[in-house]
Amino acid sequence: MSQVLVDANVLLDVPTEAPAWFDWSARTLEDQAAQAPLCSNPLIYAEVSVGFERIEELDEALPPADFTRLPLRWEAGFLAGKAFVRYPRDGGQHHSPLPDFLIGAHAAVARLPQLTRDVRRHRSHFPRLRLICPDPA
Repeated sequence: MSQVLVDANVLLDVPTEAPAWFDWSARTLEDQAAQAPLCSNPLIYAEVSVGFERIEELDEALPPADFTRLPLRWEAGFLAGKAFVRYPRDGGQHHSPLPDFLIGAHAAVARLPQLTRDVRRHRSHFPRLRLICPDPA
């Protein structure tokens, strides 16, 4: 595996010690980091930033030495827009903003596996995307 794009939901589970997800997210991040470089993009960085007061704290939590910072690709913007338009037609509600689709589209276009807990939306709108996700209960 060349790289793994890590979604904000997984990244936030660790510093917040999310009761339902801390163990799974911490263990999976560690396992994936042992196999391939972990990656982020500007949208993931922005989503994670809400949990920090200062940029220096965020950069300490997501150091560039541990999380490769990838630029967003233009093709991902197009694919995300199409998924965003289809989402309500497929029964989804726009509670989640367009950035979630951009993150999934980025992984799909770059052919990177995505570490996420947002399984349903990504599977239905990016069917070829390889997800690293919790096993269904």
